[in-house]
Amino acid sequence: MDPAGNLRSDIQRALDRQRLTQWQRTFLTDIHARLERSDGQAKLSDKQWQKVFEILGPQTDANRRLRPLRTATLMPRFRPRRRFFSWRLERLVFGFAIIGIVAAFQMFAGTGTSQKQPGPAPAAIGQPVAQQFTVTDGDTVHVAGEATGTRLVGFNTPEKFSPQCASERQLGERASARLKELVGGGATRLTKVACSCAPGTEGTEKCNHGRSCGRLLVDGEDVGNILIREGLAVPFVCSGSRCPATPRPWCG
Repeated sequence: MDPAGNLRSDIQRALDRQRLTQWQRTFLTDIHARLERSDGQAKLSDKQWQKVFEILGPQTDANRRLRPLRTATLMPRFRPRRRFFSWRLERLVFGFAIIGIVAAFQMFAGTGTSQKQPGPAPAAIGQPVAQQFTVTDGDTVHVAGEATGTRLVGFNTPEKFSPQCASERQLGERASARLKELVGGGATRLTKVACSCAPGTEGTEKCNHGRSCGRLLVDGEDVGNILIREGLAVPFVCSGSRCPATPRPWCG
């Protein structure tokens, strides 16, 4: 899906050069992080593919006056429009064919049709997370088995995926590496907490772009306090259902 990292490179160029809305920037950053974690093998839904193309392609309102990004990864899927729908139809037919073959094999073997087992449910708010997790960047982790990441609350680290300057990227890489070092060197405790969003929006795109929120302790201390103390983060405290403007003081 991401031959030779072409899609990741296009997304990174868009994050570095284009004028994007906050939602577009967050969406592309999340897609880029998923591709990085899976070495380009992450599966995107049709809707996610379409959104990526709309942001990167030349026909969207946000990119009308910008130089279009044309890649071998995206163009066969989405241009021209007739070919895009033809490709979807072919994939649908192929999928039904595979299902039919699997069902026939199971009937022949006498096993019946197996049912898909539900994946692990996200941890409840206020409960420690028992599953393993990986570090996405200095203030975001990804719990194994969950579709979206978990934003750590109380602090903000420099961006390494969509920095505003070279120094912010460097600090973002250092913050991410430091968080990995802390997680690997001490006893961790990740607890889900309620996000500061409007009532009823938790878990939706209207709240933290679908991500959950959490607090991470290492050897009993909040990692945010450690990173702030070491100059790799700044305080970012929300209250109730509102958050202040995200602090990003690293570019002067």
